Amino acid sequence: MDRRSLFFGSSPLSQVHPAVWLVAVFLLAYPTFASDFFTFQIGAYSLILGTIALSLMMLAGYGGMVSLAQLTVAGFAGYLVAMLGDNSVGVMGLGWPWWVTVPVAILAAAVFAALIGFISVRTEGIYTIMITLAIAVAFFYFVRQNYDLFNGFTGFAGVAPPTFAGVYWRDPVPFYYLSLAVAGLFFIAVLYSARSTFGLSLQAIRDNPRRMRAIGFDVTLHRVAAYFLAGLIAGSGGVLMVWFNGRISPGSVGVDVAIDILVIAVVGGLRHPVGPFIGAIAFVLLENFAIDLIDHERFNTVIGLAFLLVVLFSPDGILGLWNRFAARLRFRRPARLERLEAGGAD
Repeated sequence: MDRRSLFFGSSPLSQVHPAVWLVAVFLLAYPTFASDFFTFQIGAYSLILGTIALSLMMLAGYGGMVSLAQLTVAGFAGYLVAMLGDNSVGVMGLGWPWWVTVPVAILAAAVFAALIGFISVRTEGIYTIMITLAIAVAFFYFVRQNYDLFNGFTGFAGVAPPTFAGVYWRDPVPFYYLSLAVAGLFFIAVLYSARSTFGLSLQAIRDNPRRMRAIGFDVTLHRVAAYFLAGLIAGSGGVLMVWFNGRISPGSVGVDVAIDILVIAVVGGLRHPVGPFIGAIAFVLLENFAIDLIDHERFNTVIGLAFLLVVLFSPDGILGLWNRFAARLRFRRPARLERLEAGGAD
């Protein structure tokens, strides 16, 4: 059975698995029974982290390219929103309207991601990871030491989403639905792009780049294009992130946070676009409630142990555990029915 079949049937919406409709209804109704804290701090934050991790899933899952610079791309978009729009620190803040600032920031982030891809796609495996990690480290130190443009260690504060159609979009419920709309849009786009000509070509390049190059495909161009598309996703997540926090600083793009995105994607599962969102929910719940059980300073230890356990027992992450559980139920049920039909005892 195709790995997508547990969540989606054929492409027509009428044949979508019923579980997907249940999840969609739950997500839409979530703010009606959740408190503002759970709506904003848990729900919206999970959707934002899941969106950024989704860009990594697209690169790693479909393209075989593990990038540690996806949070860097998101941070680049966030910095541009603070610099081109409004902030409260008196540095930059050009005052551009949001409907100009946001598209420019996302597009610039996508171009930045394509440049990262142009540098890194000529390598494979650990070398790609090291190059993207080096870019993430370089960006962190660059923004921390540059005070003229990025305001150095302090960064930017007072960055808020606009009031549009009479709605202030940082209020918990509107911001949750904004995050849900962005996450849902990119989730569907990534899911169905995997079935497109480009997506199938990218997966074939992942499996055998030499053969694809031999039959005439431009392997480098496909990979760079994947980085560009992933940059659109990460950049959009970066815009939501800076609006969520109301500020951005070098700590927002640190190496530790960049690795968190990798942990989220791997723990959730890299074989399906829903995996990063599952990982994001688990990460956010641990981040918010593990402090009640252990010291906050040991949070990274808990995350590290969770990461090791998932990788050891399910290389496909939490999604892989679910697929295995569902597969067992699927194979056991026919055997049980066969025994009943034969008149055997249950």
